[in-house]
Parts: sequence; structure tokens; C-alpha cells
Amino acid sequence: MTEHSRFATYPSLRDRVVVITGGSMGIGASMVEHFSVQGSQVIFLDIDDDAAAATIARVAGLGVAHEPVYHHCDVSDIAGALQPTAAAILSAFPRIDCLVNSAAAGMRKPTADITPEWWAKAVDVNLSHHFFLTQALQPGLERAGAASVVNMGSISWAIPATGLAPYTTMKAAVVGLTRTLAHELGPRGIRVNSIMPGSIATERELREVMTPEYEQLVLRSQALKRLLVPAEVARTALWLCADDSSGMTNQSIRVDAGWT
Repeated sequence: MTEHSRFATYPSLRDRVVVITGGSMGIGASMVEHFSVQGSQVIFLDIDDDAAAATIARVAGLGVAHEPVYHHCDVSDIAGALQPTAAAILSAFPRIDCLVNSAAAGMRKPTADITPEWWAKAVDVNLSHHFFLTQALQPGLERAGAASVVNMGSISWAIPATGLAPYTTMKAAVVGLTRTLAHELGPRGIRVNSIMPGSIATERELREVMTPEYEQLVLRSQALKRLLVPAEVARTALWLCADDSSGMTNQSIRVDAGWT
């Protein structure tokens, strides 16, 4: 039994067009894999070309129906990169069934050291692209007739975390943005939800954050006493984009092992 065969298959995701930002590594890469295994045509954006190539090779090796399509794109560069990339995607794929806004950067810095430039950069990489990519792809989402947008948030603002003031502020804003877009786009058949992960054992998290002390804090705070992995977030995104969740919009789902 393979890892994927243990979990649900969503026939409604077969041949659907799914756009994912930040898809080269971590949670985003897990989403690229999981949607591809479901038979979706995945288009993903990132700036790490080597990691993107590795992700495509790994996913293609699973014998998927549609090999993922990669676009090098700095999502924080709205006019110079994000909007032109969205136009290229729509040219190749006029109908977009699902958009997962996953790209983000923690940008840890003490409050006393944060400059206006640092703050503005945090806004662009952690929030602005959620709005502007949704806006740019809206024509394709409307053509789908019943599309889904998933914004990746975080529980960081609800814990609360420290030393991450711009990041936690933007992740709290994702909840508000999700609610506004859900009501604005709902009449057009577009559902909008968000996922708020807790501590997820990505490669970067394990390498840069998961000290023995932090792991003890995580396990002490969670109801489930184990580390969560990216696939557990990816499987939540699958459900939010499948027809199984057709009545679900305007919601923020916490995948945090009961931390909050």
C-alpha cells in the first residue's frame, strides 16, 4: 500500500486545473504532489528553480496523468512578475478550478529592528499576492463555474507568536481577506476558505526552527503529542477544492493538532 492509497480519492479533482504558489518545497510541494496524484493539472509558482525541478521529477515518477507546470515567479513583485505570470497561465489554461495561495516567508526580526521597508516586504510576500493573484485569475475561476480559492494562513497570530510582528499581522489579515472575498465572489460560484496550520515539520522548519526546546513547546501545547507533517495540510486543501466541500466557504480551518 502506497502512502496515497491510504487516503481518500476525489473523482471531482480529476483533470481540474489547480494553481499553487510556493510549490517547490514544504507544504506547497506536498500540495503539488497530492493534487497531481488526484489527477489534477497543477501549475505552481516559486523562485527556487532547483527545488521546483526536483518536485516535478518526484511527482512525475509517481505516474500522474498530468505533469506539473512550473513558472518562476516572485509573487511579491505584483506588477513585474505576478500579474504577467497570471496572464500567461490564463492564456494556456483559460479555466482555473482551484487556486491555493501558499507562498509565505516568516521574516523573523525583533520589533525594535523592523524598518518600514522590512514591513512593506512582509506585506507583499505574505499577503498582497493572495489578493492580486486571486484578482488576476478571477476570470478563469469564474469560467470554472464552481471554483475554490484556498488562502494559507497560520495560527501564529492566535498563539500569539513573538519576534514575527509583520508575519503574524499578515496572517491575521488573511482571515479577514478570506471572509471578504468569500462574500464578494460567492455569487460568481467561487468559494474562498483558508487553512491555518500550526507547527508543521517541513524541511525548513526542522532545519531552522525545530530546536529541542521548541519541539518540547510544540508538543506541550498541542492536544496531539506528535509533530504534524505537510501532507496533513495538503489533504485538507484537497477536500476544500473537491466537490465534497461544495457548501463550505468563508471558513478558516485550523490544522494544528489542537494547539488553539
